[in-house]
Amino acid sequence: MLLVVDNGSVYTPSLLNCIKDLNINFEHHIFSDISSLNLGNYSSVILSGRRKNNSEMNIINSKLVKHSLEEDKPLLGICYGAEILALTLGGTIKKMISSRHGLYEINITKNNLLCSGKIKGFESHSYMVSKLGSSFTQIAASDDCEFEIFQYDGKNIFGTQFHPEMSTDGKSLLERFAFIK
Repeated sequence: MLLVVDNGSVYTPSLLNCIKDLNINFEHHIFSDISSLNLGNYSSVILSGRRKNNSEMNIINSKLVKHSLEEDKPLLGICYGAEILALTLGGTIKKMISSRHGLYEINITKNNLLCSGKIKGFESHSYMVSKLGSSFTQIAASDDCEFEIFQYDGKNIFGTQFHPEMSTDGKSLLERFAFIK
């Protein structure tokens, strides 16, 4: 079963609708409810974006990243989820000169399980991953974001700086992720 962690993003309802449309067995929980769950019940995890910074949210999402890595479970971090993934495993983020909002072209730079070629991704953020830890691989970039999609150590642990739930190409990426074993 897929666990979708709601970190308060305005796009979470769209994410949930995308997953429902895929007929995937999933549960949706607000980040503050995660500590009461048996994480062994979930085969994969999606970390949503967020609206505002929250130290409890950061701790919980970081623990989910570590759990997914230790248990070899697929994880997809979206926007904030990608940022906390990078931060937890040795990367850094930085405030952008100007916020990005809307559809942008993303170039896939390395073969991967999620997408290929060029895709359109919906951006809505003012921070971005600025450096990845040494075990990460960049797999997509755009004109303003070097790390649009990245992967951890060849595992099924991915981050997307953009919101895949908000574009046709992104929905295809979500579908591919949902069926990773």
